[in-house]
Parts: sequence; structure tokens; C-alpha cells
Amino acid sequence: MKKIVLSGIALLFSLTVFAQKTYIHAGKLVDVRSKKILSEQTIVIEGQKIVSVTAGYQNPGSGDSAIDLKGSTVMPGLMDMHVHIEGETGPTRYVDGFRENEADVAFKSIHFAQKTIMAGFTTVRDLGGSGVNIALRDAINSGKVVGPRIYTAGKSIAPTGGHADPTNGVKRDLMRDPGPDEGVINGPYEARKAVRQQVKFGADLIKVTATGGVLSVARDGSAPQFAQDELDAVVQTAKDFGIMVAAHAHGDEGMQRAIKAGVTSIEHGTMMSDETMDMMKENGTWLVPTVTAGMSAAAFAEIPGYYPAVVAEKAKRIGPQIQETFGKAYKKGVKIAFGTDAGVFPHGENYREFIYMTEVGMPNLEAIQTATLTNAQFLGIEDKLGSIEAGKLADIIAVTGDPEKDIKVMKDVVFVMKEGKVVKQ
Repeated sequence: MKKIVLSGIALLFSLTVFAQKTYIHAGKLVDVRSKKILSEQTIVIEGQKIVSVTAGYQNPGSGDSAIDLKGSTVMPGLMDMHVHIEGETGPTRYVDGFRENEADVAFKSIHFAQKTIMAGFTTVRDLGGSGVNIALRDAINSGKVVGPRIYTAGKSIAPTGGHADPTNGVKRDLMRDPGPDEGVINGPYEARKAVRQQVKFGADLIKVTATGGVLSVARDGSAPQFAQDELDAVVQTAKDFGIMVAAHAHGDEGMQRAIKAGVTSIEHGTMMSDETMDMMKENGTWLVPTVTAGMSAAAFAEIPGYYPAVVAEKAKRIGPQIQETFGKAYKKGVKIAFGTDAGVFPHGENYREFIYMTEVGMPNLEAIQTATLTNAQFLGIEDKLGSIEAGKLADIIAVTGDPEKDIKVMKDVVFVMKEGKVVKQ
């Protein structure tokens, strides 16, 4: 009898806890569907999900809790579709790889993950690291580490000597001849193996370096680096697994090859021609601009010794072009997904992308839409995230000020909730 009574009490207690709700009183709320700001709204959360959104300030019931954000602007958790969460820019970045072990990278990545979510970004796509990014994703998902929801490419795929060849710029006895296991391929057969290997390691998507890059210690930053049959093999193999392919690309020819292969997105797109923009519209290819990376790299290149000479030259020449290209692509109707390339600049400064996007003609609330609803659509998770609506996961942030009037207030994130749990208040 005693055991039955205790079981009944435990059940009653669990039901009581489960029934508790959180009421958020939002002075202003960004409706990312209509791109309008609503006043005096109440968001009710139960467990991980939003139960309702109603006009006016509703009083919480007995046992429920309330969060006062009447002086703030509330919006969905932000999403950044291009970060590198394992590392961060710095004048020692090119020698750190010879000093740091995998454990060092892992511990640093925890710090970068925390900076990212505290800046209001509750979901990110990590587009290339060592594989620590996969372990970090799993640690966050299991609740061991505080950080954003991560969709990761694991290790980027490149040809020998390409932008993501991990042995670029080192002495010859350290260069070796990396292969598909390390994301370096030559020919369609190795391309297939490299994709399968990253999936085996736990990657959520595939990243290829369709052209040279700015920050790699290699001579060219814009020439195409894959033959068409190699890109075709990468994309088809990824599609067989049901995952997308993101293509790093600065030069126009490399972009066109990637679009023909069927990649989901072009990252950067610096030297994109009108013809390529038309191809992207026709094929439904997304552009992830990463304007902040270009502007940051160009600025860092002016600091003597910050980058190796070959990198500094490319950064000064290529970096400043990205913002103008983004403006043209946006006005031409290319689909835009918000992404910054955080890690090329300090993590936590992702908000700067909003400023650069609006400087060339994108309205403030549309820029916020690209980092919320649009990115949820891009990832295929609109049923779960991207807007503050009943039935969706409670990823919610708040800023001081009015972002419709001043986009710079996106820097001042004062509240962060991820899946119903308060991370920053």
C-alpha cells in the first residue's frame, strides 16, 4: 500500500512539473512572416515548445512563471549558415596547428560555441573543421555543453593543393599525400569515397571548395579547383544519402560548375557574374554571402604580419568585393541565406552581417527574416524553427531597441532561450 501511495505522489508531482508554463511578456515581437513588429504580445511555453502567441499581456496561472521583456524586442533565435566553430582568427592561426592537439581544439570550440549562443545564434551550420565539430555537436545535443544547435560538414572536401587541403604551405616532409579520409580527392571515385567517409564520421552535410580560397596558404583564390565529373560525383553521392552540398566559391567558373552539379548553396560568391546569378535563380541555388568575412579579412590584411604575405594579398583584393556582389544578387532575386563565416572574425560578432546586408539595400526586417524563417526553410526545418508560432521549438531571443529603426541593436542581445531553457537573461 505504501509503495502505491508513493507512486501516486510521484506521478502527481511529475504531472504538476510538466504542466508548468512560462509566459514571456514581449514589448515588441518581430513577426518574421509578415516582416512586421507587433506590440505587447504574450508567448506561452510549455516544455520545449511554444503553446501560444497572443496579443496583450496574459497573466500566468498558479505555478507558472513569467519573464518580463516588455522593454525589449523579441524574435526567433537566429541562425548562421556558415561558421567555423573550432577556431578563430589571430596572428598565430597558421602555426597553431603545429602546437595544438585535438583536445586543445575541442576545449576552445566549447568557448566559441558559448560566445555564439550568447550572441543570439541558436542554430548554426559548421562548414569545415577537423571533425571536432561533430563531437561538439553531439555534446551540445546531449546537454553536456552549452551552445547552438549545430549542423556540421565535418571536414571540407578539396582536391590536392586545394583550399581545404590541410597540408598547404608546410615543408615537404610534412605535406604527405592526404587522401579521401582527410577530405582530399582526385577523380570521381575518390570524390565518392570522401563523401561516404564524412557521412561515416557523422557529417550532416558536405562542403566542397569549388574554387581557391582567400585564407589558405595557396597562390590563387578564385580559379576552379574541381573538374565537372568530380563535383558531379560529390553531389550525386550526397543526394544518395539525402544531404545537401555547400560549395565554397569565389571565382565565377567554379560557381558555374558547382551549380551545374546541383549544389544547394554557393558560399561567398565574390566574383559572381550576372550569368551565374541567372543560373542560380533557374536552379534554385542559394547564396550564403558571408560579407563580414570579406570585410574582416581585408581589414586584418592591413596589419603587418597578421597573415602570410600570399594570404594578405588575396584578402586585400578579394575581401572587399563580397558586399557589392551580395547587393547585386539580392536585387536580382537570388535566394539569400544568412551566413557570416564566423571564425574568420571573432565569434559572437555575427550580428555585423545584418549591418553589411542593409547597407546595400536589404530592409532591416528582411535581413532578420533571412537569419530566421528563411534559414529554417533552407535547412528544411520550418516545421520546428524559424518563427515564434505555436507548435514550434522555443528558440527565442530579445534585443534592446528597435531593429526596424536601427539594425545595429542586433549587437545587444539581452535574452536567449533555446528549446524552452533560458541560456541568457
